[in-house]
Amino acid sequence: MKKLLPPILFALIVCVMAVICWGQTKWGGGSPHNVIRNYNFLAIPFALAGLMLAMTGSRLFKKKGTNIMTFDEPDILVTEGVFRWSRNPMYLGFVIALFAIALLMGAAYSSLLFAALFLIITDRWYIRFEEKVMRQKFEADYDAYCSQVRRWI
Repeated sequence: MKKLLPPILFALIVCVMAVICWGQTKWGGGSPHNVIRNYNFLAIPFALAGLMLAMTGSRLFKKKGTNIMTFDEPDILVTEGVFRWSRNPMYLGFVIALFAIALLMGAAYSSLLFAALFLIITDRWYIRFEEKVMRQKFEADYDAYCSQVRRWI
């Protein structure tokens, strides 16, 4: 699973949600769409905000010249910008975007389930791994950061 990076998992889940949504619309059955058409467009600002949050964190890593690859060793501890409010703003942005995309697709239970699955995988696999590595590399500095900033929000 180390080769399945978070942005790839995000894209895969969006594709799976779209295929299931399309299949439910075309052939019926499955979990129904729970948001009335046209109201689902209210999710667009949330999808865009989530993607912007993820990109903002990514740009800050690039600006600082630090490693962004999930399973590689971190170079520096970034605690400024969006990292002042969340230790994982990129993952938070992906989760917000996925739930918004699920709403855009009509909020079928299956779409919401896949968004929740991404959140669980992110929390239990990616973040847990990254926190272990960060704690080993930055020790007390990382512990102090964790005591001041929440994992998600």
